[in-house]
Amino acid sequence: MTKLGLASGALAAAAVAGETPASAAATGSKLRVLLVNGSPHMEGCTYTALHLVAQELQAAGVETEVFHLGTAPVQDCMACGSCKKHPGRCIWDQDCVNELIARARTAHGFVFGSPVYFGHPSGRLLSAMDRAFYAGGDSFAGKPAAAVASSRRAGSLATLDAIQKHFTIAQMPVVSSFYWNEVHGFAPADVMADEEGVSIMRQLGRNMARAVRAYAVVPAPGPVEHKFTHFIR
Repeated sequence: MTKLGLASGALAAAAVAGETPASAAATGSKLRVLLVNGSPHMEGCTYTALHLVAQELQAAGVETEVFHLGTAPVQDCMACGSCKKHPGRCIWDQDCVNELIARARTAHGFVFGSPVYFGHPSGRLLSAMDRAFYAGGDSFAGKPAAAVASSRRAGSLATLDAIQKHFTIAQMPVVSSFYWNEVHGFAPADVMADEEGVSIMRQLGRNMARAVRAYAVVPAPGPVEHKFTHFIR
């Protein structure tokens, strides 16, 4: 299927449904994917994996931006409820989370990458995602997303699972490759020597390019009334 065919088919489906898609693809503006580097190392193994994905996105005509969380402390969510009074903004303004929310608003897809620490994602990435999705969930909702894990040996699947839980609550289509989205190595050169991992990242980039195009032109379904309960009532 060509790029034109995919967009045309989606627009036709929207027309049949009686809906008018208001999207980047429909208006001709550029699609953009935000790649979030959850590693403290700016150009380490996680970045190397994200860079491989970005190369394929760029080759497909999709703009990319790598958002590096950095090495400064990232505050954990305090469940203070301030973001309910001020939607789209976390009360903690001393770190990068509000900037992440702002960048997410104009993105059409996401790739969140993390190293594996003790069999789980980096703490800074989870803290940033918890707050960003809680305070600024509308910036992420309904947009395609993928998780990428970089490990020396093991723990990748638990890492991917923890990251992807944010996507499913935000109704985000989870983009995959032909195997788990993981690379292995102790240094960037090791990652590039992981031939299967490299091919997984490249296929992920191509699949993400297709996903952002499709979801940019197909309008979101109408919402179902959200019933909020707990286990004793």
